[in-house]
Amino acid sequence: MVTRIVPHDGGDNRPRQPGQETVQPPSRAGSHLPRTLTQVLQEANTRVVQGDLVDYVPQPTGFDPLDGLIGGGLRKTELVLLGGPQGIGKTIATLQIARNIALRPDQYVFYLSYEHTESHLLHRLLCLESVNPPELDLSRGVKLRDLHQIIVAQRAKEFMGRDDMAGSLHGILRENPRTAHALARLARYSDRMIIVKASPSVTTLHAIKEMTARLCDATGGNVTVFVDYLQKVAVHPERPRDENDKVTMIVEGLKDVALSLDVPVWSIVAADREGLKSKRIHLYHLRGSSALDYESDIAIIMNNKYQIMTKDHVAFNPYTAKQFRDWVVWTIEKNRAGKAMLDIEFQLHGQHFVFDPRGQRVQQQLIDDKLIES
Repeated sequence: MVTRIVPHDGGDNRPRQPGQETVQPPSRAGSHLPRTLTQVLQEANTRVVQGDLVDYVPQPTGFDPLDGLIGGGLRKTELVLLGGPQGIGKTIATLQIARNIALRPDQYVFYLSYEHTESHLLHRLLCLESVNPPELDLSRGVKLRDLHQIIVAQRAKEFMGRDDMAGSLHGILRENPRTAHALARLARYSDRMIIVKASPSVTTLHAIKEMTARLCDATGGNVTVFVDYLQKVAVHPERPRDENDKVTMIVEGLKDVALSLDVPVWSIVAADREGLKSKRIHLYHLRGSSALDYESDIAIIMNNKYQIMTKDHVAFNPYTAKQFRDWVVWTIEKNRAGKAMLDIEFQLHGQHFVFDPRGQRVQQQLIDDKLIES
């Protein structure tokens, strides 16, 4: 029996001749089925007519000039990797970008953390919202230690004669002048940010794909996926030969999630041991770098600016050099849709778990004998 591919109009109930089957549009939960180019064009045309332009409009990260250099932001079907040494701010940047996207009324974020609990991420976001980026009013900022002290101290008091919500976390945050505005800002997107405490032994690629597919069905596909971090994704029942084989399986699986479910995927990647010894980390220092380089659409590597500046820029002005310790260089080492090997910098306010999203191109000379011009 020969299967014929016939045009599909979304509501075709015409009787089929023996051996004649209709190829359906791609399923969110499975692989794409064969379709003619005419069918693809017809489906794209229908979506444009209905005002659905999500395939043509990227999701800005909210970081400038990053968005301008990567084509406007995160695009559907693309896999973006963020690497760097421990403590450089990878989770801070990733959670802040997730927050920026979730702030848009029609967008949802799916954040999988293999490193932190949901409560810890909530506390980080409250600290971030206390300084209200991009306004960054640090004078009103709440640090994690401050937040814990406010909650414990207020809960320890007696709440006689006050409403039932006063002793709750929500009541404490709402009534304290240092946290009230942060709570209100967080409420603007809390229903659109879905957080999972992922398990390195349980949360597999299949589980990630299945959960993402359900979210896509519930939200019309307006989902951006964030994974923190790639090397901790569970791969059983498969048995990788070694670490590189495991990373290859995971990065290929995340790319499949992006392609088959038509969503952007952003994932943090850890550096290998040799990379951590290097003065400046590059894409080839990440675990399983060959597969990461091949599968990713965009790869960004973070380094502390002070650590990677050439000595001649540091030695003559110690005061200026000290200021660079709070700046992180984001190097776009791979960029399928534009220029690569571009260095931009953002100031990190680690105590508030936030970057100043108003960055700039690096003007100083960095190690590797590479001079970045404005």
